[in-house]
Amino acid sequence: MFERLTNSPQIETARLRISELFATHSEWFHTLSDGSTHALRSGELEINISQNRLILSCWTDKGARSWRIRAWEWNGEKLLLQASRRMGAERPIIELVPRASASAIAATIKAAREIRCEQLAKLAADRLQPGAKVERASLSPGIRRGQPGRYARILLRLKHHRLAVTGPVTASKPGDVDEFLSSALLWFERVRERSRAPYVEQLWLLVETELLKPLTQRLALLRESFRRSIAVYELDQGWTELVEHKCPELEELWKKRLSRFRPVAPPAFSESARAIMADAPHAIDILRTRHGETLRYFGLPFARVRRVMDSELVWFGLEGSRRRLLEDGSAHEWNSLLDDLHKHRFPYASDNRHALYRTGGEAWLESLLRRDISKLDPGLIVAPLHAQFRTSRGGHFGVRPIDLLALRQDGRLVVIELKVSEDREHVLQGADYWQRVEAHRRRGHIWRARLFGERRISPESPLVYLVAPTLRVHPSFQTLARLIAPNIEMYRFDINEDWRAGVRVMRRMRVN
Repeated sequence: MFERLTNSPQIETARLRISELFATHSEWFHTLSDGSTHALRSGELEINISQNRLILSCWTDKGARSWRIRAWEWNGEKLLLQASRRMGAERPIIELVPRASASAIAATIKAAREIRCEQLAKLAADRLQPGAKVERASLSPGIRRGQPGRYARILLRLKHHRLAVTGPVTASKPGDVDEFLSSALLWFERVRERSRAPYVEQLWLLVETELLKPLTQRLALLRESFRRSIAVYELDQGWTELVEHKCPELEELWKKRLSRFRPVAPPAFSESARAIMADAPHAIDILRTRHGETLRYFGLPFARVRRVMDSELVWFGLEGSRRRLLEDGSAHEWNSLLDDLHKHRFPYASDNRHALYRTGGEAWLESLLRRDISKLDPGLIVAPLHAQFRTSRGGHFGVRPIDLLALRQDGRLVVIELKVSEDREHVLQGADYWQRVEAHRRRGHIWRARLFGERRISPESPLVYLVAPTLRVHPSFQTLARLIAPNIEMYRFDINEDWRAGVRVMRRMRVN
């Protein structure tokens, strides 16, 4: 039964007990209520108290994450945590199982996925290539050693050639499309290079309906010679039938309907936001939102300003913690939060493992470049500069906001995608953002919304800048970049490893 954390003694007791559990078991199997799983070492888990809240911090496949723990339970076999993050917008149940038990769970998951993999192989051989022999059917490698992968990797052998077949064996959502396609393309390149006669000539992608549209849109961005060797098939719900879908040409993507952008109003910040920003103008910036303003400390949101009736109200609190209204009774907690940010979210902080230092690395880098984008490229205009720019409303088909949308002095738009850790999806994300910005540019939406004031927008297509620290570029970056269509002008920017102390470009190169 869950024990709720409602007062300081309960929070301290829970912290001590959970810390003991982490110290007792060196490895844990981490599962969220949405089904995502991965293994963690105890050194990658951190439990501490911040502003009288129990905070769990850990590393995931998407970087550092922090949750506020509201209740917990240890039943002798697994640790269950009722958590929240994003100001309570997400309330997952976190399950942490010690490694000894995790091995058995991983084996069960692997067996279930292998059955799905064999089912997919049989379906492809029977429905698409009758008489083909299933030469190999296995799972892709997991995120960590010993973990089962999420994708089937199948080789079908015919008399004169082989076929590479892959598809997810777990539930997927549109936001997973870049991960799946990156994995598929890299595997196809490897088997083509290593195979002997009969050679691997085609790649078949077998996906369910949720992945179909974003996948075919991504394939339109690949080199034409490479795209001709790929076929996409839609799986029905019962995994009994396959229907082939033609991949669109790049020109077809410009024909779909798009919503126009709202005209950009001149920035006008509230008195409350300006007063808070004055406390640390070198670190705090302000983002305008539909309902008010968000204040960030080196990219980390910590306060919101909303106008209610004729007064301005300020709520504060970090992601995963409860928001508090800034008033006389909460002044102490407000000052404590600012002190923690000044101390730990600082380029030369003494504790580089602290959650405030590690969380939101890409947002930190973005906040530095927003102050002076010319450090990345002197040809870029400093303002206007659009951060977390959305090309469509809602999050359908895996659409995510662009880190930065900028304009060069010559009028060319620039899509900037930032990474501070190795990310295999970097290239495909940049190409997808290029397609979305180019579609709006062709329709004149960017000019009519005056996103860059009265400056002229060049008739040339946008540039793509892919930015990452020199030693944090994924090993597969160049392989994937070479597969992107050459009319998508894509550049790689390697920056210094100590970028928190100031961004310097170490190398710039065209990659496709």
